Amino acid sequence: MEVVRKNNKHMQMAGLLLAAATGGAASQAWGQEQDESLYFGSLPVVASVSRLPQRQDEAPTSVTVLDRDMIKASGARDLNDVFRLVPGFQTYPNNTDTARVSYHGLTDEDFSPRIQVLIDGRSQYSPLFRSGVNWAVLPVAIEDIERIEVVRGPNAASYGSNAFLGVINIITVDPALVRGASLSTNIGNQGVRDTTLRTGGKLDGIGDVRFTLQQKRDTGLTNRGDWTDGSNSDLFDFRGDLQFSDRDSLQLSASRIETDMAHPKGRYAQMYPGPSNPESPIRELSQASTQLQAMWRRSLQADSDVQLRYAYTSDWADGRATMSKGGYLYTTNNVSNGYVDGRGYRHEIEAQHNFAPFADTRLVWGGGWRQDTLEALPTSLVNTRIQRRVGRVFGNLEWKPARWFTGNLGISSENDSLAGSHTSPRVSANFHLNDQNTVRLAYARAYRSGSAVDYQGNALGIPYALANGTPLTPAQVTAKSIPIYIANPNLPAEQLDTWEIGYLGDWKDWRMGLDVRLFTEQIPNRTLIAYNGPDQTVPAQKIRIDGVEYTWKWQPFNPTRLMLNQALLYTQASFLPSALDGPLQHLNASSLTNLDLMAKQASPRHSTSMLLMQKLPLGLELSVTGYWVDYMKWTRNSSVLPYSRFDGRLGYPFRWGATGGEIAFTTQSMNGPHGEFKANNSSTDRIVERRSWVSLRLDL
Repeated sequence: MEVVRKNNKHMQMAGLLLAAATGGAASQAWGQEQDESLYFGSLPVVASVSRLPQRQDEAPTSVTVLDRDMIKASGARDLNDVFRLVPGFQTYPNNTDTARVSYHGLTDEDFSPRIQVLIDGRSQYSPLFRSGVNWAVLPVAIEDIERIEVVRGPNAASYGSNAFLGVINIITVDPALVRGASLSTNIGNQGVRDTTLRTGGKLDGIGDVRFTLQQKRDTGLTNRGDWTDGSNSDLFDFRGDLQFSDRDSLQLSASRIETDMAHPKGRYAQMYPGPSNPESPIRELSQASTQLQAMWRRSLQADSDVQLRYAYTSDWADGRATMSKGGYLYTTNNVSNGYVDGRGYRHEIEAQHNFAPFADTRLVWGGGWRQDTLEALPTSLVNTRIQRRVGRVFGNLEWKPARWFTGNLGISSENDSLAGSHTSPRVSANFHLNDQNTVRLAYARAYRSGSAVDYQGNALGIPYALANGTPLTPAQVTAKSIPIYIANPNLPAEQLDTWEIGYLGDWKDWRMGLDVRLFTEQIPNRTLIAYNGPDQTVPAQKIRIDGVEYTWKWQPFNPTRLMLNQALLYTQASFLPSALDGPLQHLNASSLTNLDLMAKQASPRHSTSMLLMQKLPLGLELSVTGYWVDYMKWTRNSSVLPYSRFDGRLGYPFRWGATGGEIAFTTQSMNGPHGEFKANNSSTDRIVERRSWVSLRLDL
């Protein structure tokens, strides 16, 4: 796949970044080690669950924390790979289908819209990508991540509708920790060619700034003759933390990412002779995202503050090509593929107040408003401009009347101009049996509203010529236009009710910890796209997921850290009578079976991950990760056979005078090729073969 390159532009930007570095400042190594005593010391403080800083054993649901040492040790080159280390999560690499991150399955949509993803509090949901998350245009470098808090369970009480199955909160490195410039590169097989430049410094008397410029290149998985893939991306990211007084601070961020890759529909090429399906040809997909955010914080007292945040996002995608169908030429329509050719915009304002009304309580409350705009190209939708407005209020109360008890009560109420109004409550009770053992009981309700396309996205396939290129008359265009998608303005939001029992063990004497979550999740109206020509999104299934997942950590010696995760899930599904009597009634028994299996097998029955971090003599650092995944279906037409995968990383941090850095060697899939994605109508898996690269980082 030919890819548009932008080297000259980025070399100019690199010069600007170097000029911005504060002269004479000592550089901060990207992989700065943390105090080893923190690894299995007190439970970490998390803020992503209730919006209140809480010890992990006081939070109202389970949360996994991945710190920067663990992220580096994972050997992940792409951010979505990191979540293999979270129990219950599944992912696969970008190929002819966009990369996905799934928690407990339900992944038939291309952009997995049931997990809220935040970067420094800024939502990554996009109206352009069917109200989901496009991991290809997430504007953050993995090297810039300080920690990731993964809320495993519904969190609509804190973040509103669509924080449905969980929340991923990505927290980036404080600019105060970045001094001077760091330059790193990855070079390996499968076309891996990455370059990252980061620089930062102090603004005298005001605050600190950080700039990152990154270029990533690879040729993707091996082309076996029926498809093609590969990915190129270019990222610019800025964050500035300004301190105006002892009470007032301002965080500013700006980012831009551009990517080029193969179009997802290329996977159907093997159904036809030649290199491409004439009804959906392989073509290049270009995407971009620009994001801005300003967050002001005023400290009122030691335990009280006010925050005001504004965020702006602009997304763009274009994967148009010419397809041939029934003797006519059409411009391809991507409505059912998860995104729309065109642009999506989001403006968001949010305010919150955190204070302690009584000695044994803490409260955070606030509200927000956002406006989403979808501007589709005329070849994508009939109504090319769709707007939606969402207003929300929320509150979370923590009550600690005794040392042995922590109660949490949260609620969020939301009004959506397309999806209507919804209220999401959550209540939990944490019983601290002693300093080392806690039991948690919790219930939560969450909603997931459809995308703007689901509610107003009528689409037509409009021919523009005969197969030989002869232009059509207006009458022919009208006669041969094909309805592709019909909006459903009455589509109800999916509802999720979750009951859970949690256990947290923090055994300091043994340098060991255990986090267990036992849960039941029920969705009475899971929605699906009914492919009946034209397509439409409708409530179709009743889902129940029962399971247990745990994380076990152990640090037997100072240089050795071990983490083991496992999830055991059982999913039940049944069709709603309204779907079988309506939109799905045309499907044959085989198609209905596929839909049924898609839900029941949307997550593997068993999945396990392991991370070993070991410091070796001579300053070497070794890490090994292992993953074991049972059979699962990604969509109704794709699956993955059981596989195991092992990745390894060997690094050597060094310092020569004023210059520091690290040289490392990383190998993914050390145990050989395996499949992580297979289209049912394909003779070939998307094979993940051994990928290795050498990394060099210099801190100047």
